Amino acid sequence: MPTEIDMMEQLQNGKLLIPPLSIRLLRDQSSLNKNRYFDAVVEISWMDNTAKFIVELKSISTPIVFQNALNSLKSSSLPLGYLPLLIVPFLSEQQLKELEHQGISGIDLCGNCVLIAPGKYAVLRSGARNRFPSSALIKNIYRKNSSMVGRVFLTRPTYNKVQDISAEINQRNMLVRYGVKKPMSLSTVSKSLKTLESDLIIGRNTDIRLLQADKLLLKLTENYFPPETKTIIRLKIPHSRNTIMGLLLKQSQKLNLPVTATGTSSTSQYTVMQRGDMLSVYCTDVNPFMKSLPVSQTDRFPNLELIETKDERVFFDARDEQSFRWASPIQVYLELMDGDKRDQETAEQIKSFILMNCQQEVQE
Repeated sequence: MPTEIDMMEQLQNGKLLIPPLSIRLLRDQSSLNKNRYFDAVVEISWMDNTAKFIVELKSISTPIVFQNALNSLKSSSLPLGYLPLLIVPFLSEQQLKELEHQGISGIDLCGNCVLIAPGKYAVLRSGARNRFPSSALIKNIYRKNSSMVGRVFLTRPTYNKVQDISAEINQRNMLVRYGVKKPMSLSTVSKSLKTLESDLIIGRNTDIRLLQADKLLLKLTENYFPPETKTIIRLKIPHSRNTIMGLLLKQSQKLNLPVTATGTSSTSQYTVMQRGDMLSVYCTDVNPFMKSLPVSQTDRFPNLELIETKDERVFFDARDEQSFRWASPIQVYLELMDGDKRDQETAEQIKSFILMNCQQEVQE
């Protein structure tokens, strides 16, 4: 990972290259005014066209660092004839578009750039891979159990303190309530919150609140993977769907074992789409249910599917409604988005349901 000193040395030694453009350092760190310093002044030329830029150097490219640097460049009164320029290790496609939209130039150390000198040149170069993947300094908290920290903001978007978030997560985690898993630690919650804040998904002031529900859902979708399962059994029970649900819930309480419908089987709880006659459920141990239910294992016209897993995500925020436990709308959305085109179209309805509920929580 390059430091800002390393990046300045590249400028001083003429090693920051964006051919056919020519970049020349005119001055290193100096005062812009009494309260504002800049990192460098460079001259960038293309053929006979030359422009001078005030440079802001940043050694990491996280969304919050990028946004703060952008705000700093936008708010500075630059000397006449000078333009703003951000230099970072890597600029994503989205960041390049944001720079172009704001009319601010940016260069990374990987070969991507957007350079805007009105009346002289406008250059956009993208597609170079990130040679500094650790520049994000962000653990992927959108996968596995840490994703529950993000998910909890989609159920309740505002909290007073970190302890409230931790308590909410553990209260909504069915496997914690049943004693199958240990509660999520406060340190895990805190580390995940730092990433969410760096990604500009949450903000902290007098409280901790969700800022971008859309972006959070996108991150969760991009990083979602199905639960790891130990056993999947399809069964035929000579009863109606409602009777089967009643039997499952009764045995769950009697055996003290968690059970909840899968996301796909829970779809009709949040939208009009029907998923067929077979009820698919998650449970932590299929054997006790096999022994206590009047079942026969079959692949011909089964009406119950038992999926054994201890993946906390699928049990998180399960809803007790209509005499059964259903997957949370977030789990439904993620499973549908992992499905075929028809499932993904239905997922858009679930997304609207989630975002509407978020908005209502904020207003209340």
